[in-house]
Amino acid sequence: MDFRIRGLDPQPFQPFFAMSDAELANHRALRRVVESLPGAPCRITLEDAPVGADVILLNYEHLPVESPYRASHAIYVSAASRPFDDVNVVPQALRDRLLSLRAFDAYGGMVDADIVEGAAVEPLIERLLAMDSVDYVHAHFARRGCFAARIERA
Repeated sequence: MDFRIRGLDPQPFQPFFAMSDAELANHRALRRVVESLPGAPCRITLEDAPVGADVILLNYEHLPVESPYRASHAIYVSAASRPFDDVNVVPQALRDRLLSLRAFDAYGGMVDADIVEGAAVEPLIERLLAMDSVDYVHAHFARRGCFAARIERA
């Protein structure tokens, strides 16, 4: 089964890069300089931001549903303007990490979930998306628990 992974739209995050540290703090956000790789997986490009790059660490509501599973968590974004968007391709930031995949129905209810090494994620994606009740899958970085990307049928 074909699947599609997309990075987040960069537009809502661009204003953060022009903010002072005090303004960022008012938004519960922080500016960080990447010090090592892997380290700051950008949720727009779905690549680790390069050493020396400025990134913004902020809270992002990745599951804005009217269900008990409504959720937000900290994510990194870079000043990138080109989001990842591909079919049957797992981006490197996901490929290199332990992932938790969570399958949701159209009403925001969790249908199934499992953990897998990113290097072997395709069979799990296919199994979850093959379920009729699954509308989409969220990938999370299992160790830190933060949202990585949304996966849909292509």
